Amino acid sequence: MNTPKVAEHIVNWLKEYATNAKVNGFVVGISGGIDSAVTSTLCAKTGLPTLCVELPIHQAESQVNRGNEHIKQLRERYSNVSEVEVNLTSTFEDFKTVVPQIEASPKVDLALANTRARLRMTTLYYFAGLHGLLVAGTGNKVEDFGVGFFTKYGDGGVDLSPIADLVKSEVYELAKYLKVPTSIQKAQPTDGLFGDSRTDEDQIGASYDELEWAMQMQNTGKTADDFSGRELEVYKIYRRLNRINQHKMVPIPICEIPKELK
Repeated sequence: MNTPKVAEHIVNWLKEYATNAKVNGFVVGISGGIDSAVTSTLCAKTGLPTLCVELPIHQAESQVNRGNEHIKQLRERYSNVSEVEVNLTSTFEDFKTVVPQIEASPKVDLALANTRARLRMTTLYYFAGLHGLLVAGTGNKVEDFGVGFFTKYGDGGVDLSPIADLVKSEVYELAKYLKVPTSIQKAQPTDGLFGDSRTDEDQIGASYDELEWAMQMQNTGKTADDFSGRELEVYKIYRRLNRINQHKMVPIPICEIPKELK
C-alpha cells in the first residue's frame, strides 16, 4: 500500500465531502483504539474543525488513558482539533432501571453492550447537530463488510466512513505513518462494550490477520473443502459471521407495493 498517497486521498475525500455537504467539519468518538485514532487524525489533517468526543461508560482506565494521550497529541499537532468528554455511565445505569428487569444471560449482556454503543451514537449526533458537523465512522473493512463486528445504529450509525475500504493491517500502516501514539498501536483491539478486559479476538474467536486471510479466501472463490486444521476453523468463523450479519451490511429491506395495488 502506498501509505502516504492513501492518507492524502482520504484527507482530500473528507474535505471534498464536507465542502459539498456544506458542513463545518467532523465529530469522532474516541475510544483509545487504533481505528478511532486513525480516523480522527485523518479528519484533523483536513484543517476543518474536528471535535473528539470521549464517551466513557464504565470504561477501563487503560482505554481512557490511551484516548486522552491521543487527543492531547492531536491538539498539539492540529489547532483545528477540540475535545469534550461526556460520561454516559449514569445515563446507562438509569436506562437499566427503566427497562423491564430480565434475568441475567448472554443475550441480556449483548443487548446492554449494544445499548452502550447506541447511547454513544446519540451523543455524537447531538454534537453534530449543535456544531454543523458530520459524524465520521471508525469501522474498517473487515469489521464493516467481513464479519459485521459493529452495533447496528450504534458505531454503525455514521455519516461517512473514511477507513471502511481498509483492512486492519492497512489501518495499522496508516497509524504508524500518521504517528498515532505507540500505546494505541500496541494495544489489543477491543470494543470496550462489556466493562471487562475481553478483546475483539476473544469475542470473535479469530485475530484480524486471520479474518483478513479468510476474507481474501472467500473473495477468491475458496470453500471450506479447501482447508483443514486452524485454517478451516477460521474460515468457518468468518463465513458464519459474514452470513448472520448480512442484515448490517445490506440496505434496509423495503416492501415494494405493486402499482396495481396503489
